[in-house]
Amino acid sequence: MKKVEAIIKPFKLDEVKEKLTEIGIRGITITEVKGFGRQKGHTELYRGAEYVIDFIPKIKIEVILPDEMVDDAIKVISEAAKTGRIGDGKIFVIPVESVIRIRTGETDENAL
Repeated sequence: MKKVEAIIKPFKLDEVKEKLTEIGIRGITITEVKGFGRQKGHTELYRGAEYVIDFIPKIKIEVILPDEMVDDAIKVISEAAKTGRIGDGKIFVIPVESVIRIRTGETDENAL
């Protein structure tokens, strides 16, 4: 099993979620996060005062998948989240040792 984490632009969330459900992914976790990479920050004006926004708002999607679904999930996320502009995000794939469903005690792929 693997955990796929994707950091994407907020306005791409609905499209990514829709595409993930189309390929059979049943559960995802979404978190509103802030950060920066190459995009760094930017300067804005508010009531005549200039200020720097260091951390850009993003969405983090987390999905735990059987190994055979990982490549499809990466492909779908990449296509749905892509704008072709800086700040589109990143995808991380992390090994998962074990999963336990609290309610039933089911483990590993049965718990997904």
